[in-house]
Amino acid sequence: MSKHSHNVRVYYEDTDAGGIVYYANYLKFFERARTEWLRQMGTEQNILLERSVGFVVKRVEMDNHAPARFNELLCIQSEIVELKRASLVFKQIIISPNNHCLVSALIRVACVNLSNMKPQAIPDKILGEFSRVI
Repeated sequence: MSKHSHNVRVYYEDTDAGGIVYYANYLKFFERARTEWLRQMGTEQNILLERSVGFVVKRVEMDNHAPARFNELLCIQSEIVELKRASLVFKQIIISPNNHCLVSALIRVACVNLSNMKPQAIPDKILGEFSRVI
């Protein structure tokens, strides 16, 4: 699978007083989609945490094209556009119910050893799975 899709419902708590999604919550939606992609590949993050392996966001470039609104069912599409030994870049977009791109982002994620917060190689199983999708 070269792309992954994950649906997210916009709850009241995700919106501002005008009923539109607060911009920082898009980052949460992107995070959920990446987590679910890992889960679908057979990797649970709690197991990684037990091994002191973490994925941390190093850089985000995000463009807001149009607002998402309360109670909409959004589709977050993710793909890997760059894969290195200890980091990767995701291209992620949020699609509205009427199939318009609301938000697009490039997100660089680094693999780190949580005990010292130093970069480390992405575990072989995950690296292998990611290698197959790009």
